[in-house]
Amino acid sequence: MDPQSLDRLRTAIRDVPDFPQPGIIFKDITPVLADPQLLDLAISGMVGKIGGQKVDKVVGIDARGFIFGSLVAQKLGAGFIPARKKGKLPYKTRGLDYALEYGTASLEMHEDAIAPGEKVLLADDLLATGGTAGAALKLIEMARGDLIGSVFFIELGFLKGRAKLASAGSGEVHSLITF
Repeated sequence: MDPQSLDRLRTAIRDVPDFPQPGIIFKDITPVLADPQLLDLAISGMVGKIGGQKVDKVVGIDARGFIFGSLVAQKLGAGFIPARKKGKLPYKTRGLDYALEYGTASLEMHEDAIAPGEKVLLADDLLATGGTAGAALKLIEMARGDLIGSVFFIELGFLKGRAKLASAGSGEVHSLITF
């Protein structure tokens, strides 16, 4: 993606201080979502990071990952799989509890969402510490999907989530914008 387009996206992401708690500067992507040209730039940029690899399924993480993941899947001609918080999916699920910096959480996918050997990409809005993304990658592995990597709209590089995913054997990790 050209530097001018990246600058347009970066400029549209607004900082919201002290959200969701004091000391945090939240990267608000809703201005990008509200502008169809910016949203298309973001999705096209994320798809461009994949480099033409064949993708059968794209997994998106609850909740903003549903937006980015489904649009990436549509552009790639792939199916979309939601990875949701525990108890939110209507069919038989495979789940995983994982640690967060402030406690624990659970993530689930339908047990038949990914067939063994399918080429799977993880797509999400944000890579921070890597905890939630790491759990999603483990669910893909449990389903015996062939993980080709992950792509994120934003990466908070100072939180070192990329290193955590790389140490988990996550394949290539791509991000469009890094702060």
